[in-house]
Amino acid sequence: MKPSNLRVEPSAAAPHLTVLLSSTPRGARLARRLAGQQLAAWGTPYDSETSQAVALVTAELAANAITHGRNPGRDFRLTLLHLTEHGVVRIEMTDTRPGYLPRGPGAEPAATDAVSGRGLLLVETYSERWGCEVRDAYTKTVWAEVLCPT
Repeated sequence: MKPSNLRVEPSAAAPHLTVLLSSTPRGARLARRLAGQQLAAWGTPYDSETSQAVALVTAELAANAITHGRNPGRDFRLTLLHLTEHGVVRIEMTDTRPGYLPRGPGAEPAATDAVSGRGLLLVETYSERWGCEVRDAYTKTVWAEVLCPT
C-alpha cells in the first residue's frame, strides 16, 4: 500500500492550473483534456506514459466528483500542480460533498461483478500516493500524485 500521509506540499511558485468545471459528464471530459494539454505545455509529451497516466487519474477523479460529489448547480474544481522538485504532478479534484468520503488507499475494491466501484483502484495503481482531505465545511479534495520525470 502506498502511504497517503506523505503528500508533497507545493511551493508558492509551483506551476499550476486551476479551473472550475461543470459537474456534468462534459465537465469531466474537459478535465481530462485540460490535463493532457497542461502537461504538454509543461514539456511532457501528450502521448507519453506520464501524460496518459495523469489523464486517466484526472478522468477518474472527475468522474467521481460528478457522480458522488455533485450538488445541483455547484461546479467542481480541478487543480494541477507540477512539483518538479519532487518529480510529481499532483491532481486535485474538489467537490461540494465533504460528508461523502471515498474509501481510503488500500481499501477493499468493489466486487468483480459490481457495476462500479473500482475506479479508485486505477487511481491507486497509476499514482504514487493519493488521499482525501476535508479543508472546510463545504468541500472535500481528493488528490493523487503521479510521477513525472523532469
